[in-house]
Amino acid sequence: MNEALTILTDREWLLLLIAIASYVLLFVLTVQNSRRKVLDLQERLNKVRAMQEEQQAQSREGIEQNRLKITELETLIRKLGDENSVLKLELEEKRTRLDYANRMAELESEKRSQAESVIFGSDIYDHIQRLLDKGECMVNNDWRRLEQVVNSVYTGFTERLYGLYRMSEQDYHVSLLIKVRLQPKDIGTLTAHSKESVASTRSRLYQKVFGVKGSSKDWDDFVLNL
Repeated sequence: MNEALTILTDREWLLLLIAIASYVLLFVLTVQNSRRKVLDLQERLNKVRAMQEEQQAQSREGIEQNRLKITELETLIRKLGDENSVLKLELEEKRTRLDYANRMAELESEKRSQAESVIFGSDIYDHIQRLLDKGECMVNNDWRRLEQVVNSVYTGFTERLYGLYRMSEQDYHVSLLIKVRLQPKDIGTLTAHSKESVASTRSRLYQKVFGVKGSSKDWDDFVLNL
């Protein structure tokens, strides 16, 4: 009888140790998973900030600020004359980089200013309007054609989206249609989803990328400014 109690006690200790080890393992995995989610979110937010800074640099205000910096650098270079040639070369290099950045920004700004006319005047946009008139959805070739037009005027749009979040095909298609300013009801028709499903996709994407709840319009605004 005593031996049976001893054996039972040993089993209980073994089960207790297994339970403790399982709990500790689960706790460690939970902490690691939470830490990974935080790091992933931080990485996405860093990418968003980098995009916003790039957009600022490409704006008229950013271009003007660069012009002022270039003027200041040219003044300093003239004052140096033949003195301190190393510093002068550094200043000239900085001026050259700013000048190049401005020229690229001006080209991108010009492309964006003509974006709507390019998109709205494209064959694929006309085709989309015909699909909407008939209540039909887009097929693979339609998506490829639209993607090409969008990326031709919004350089790197697709790459930036996928760089933020591992999107599903539906996520990407919704975002692509937002970029060409289609209404949620029309997006639902073209993707063969309900208007409610499209709204859910948009708000979910905002939360996935920014880590906070947002409305479907918040995602629209982000995509339109991307």
